[in-house]
Amino acid sequence: MTYFRQDIRLRAQEVVALYPQKRSAMLPLLHLAQEHDGYLTPEGMAEVAELTGTSPAEVRGTASFYDMFHLEPVGTYVVGVCTNIACLLAGGQEMLDHAASTLGCAVGSTSADGMFTLEETECLADCNIAPCVQVNHRFVRTTTPDALDALVDDLRNGRRDEEIPAHGTLIRVRRSGGLRAPADQVANERAVAHRAREERAAQEKK
Repeated sequence: MTYFRQDIRLRAQEVVALYPQKRSAMLPLLHLAQEHDGYLTPEGMAEVAELTGTSPAEVRGTASFYDMFHLEPVGTYVVGVCTNIACLLAGGQEMLDHAASTLGCAVGSTSADGMFTLEETECLADCNIAPCVQVNHRFVRTTTPDALDALVDDLRNGRRDEEIPAHGTLIRVRRSGGLRAPADQVANERAVAHRAREERAAQEKK
């Protein structure tokens, strides 16, 4: 029985079909698991393991390497403030301190209402708009305390829902490019390639 809801399970199966080796789909599947729950639950990681033919321990080990994946619950909105050198010189530390006050939570924690998690980040690669702030991995280009306060008010009142979905949703537009061949054709071609590799290996042993 699947832990994922039906739409996520279907998307996961479509992702797995794109890769010659199922385990190669692990990262995009982890993003789907995080979209499902807002963070990576043990049940979600177990389902990724089942889909990729790996173990939950392997999945967790992979997920723990990447900052974009959360192994514990986070707020609906994860606010990241950069304090790397360009942003630091432009007031990044002051912005981070102000964000902690506005959101009502310390860096690395979640607000009491569960809406916001605050993170201090390394370079977010938008140095010409410093200090750089992201919400759920979306650039918001909020460079002053007043602008941050206005953004938080918008988020609390649902005025930015179209632009900034709840945490876990990396992208809401399903890709239409990439592999377009029918699934049975892909499976047949992979089977032919596999047999060819086995035949070459057998020839080399002679």
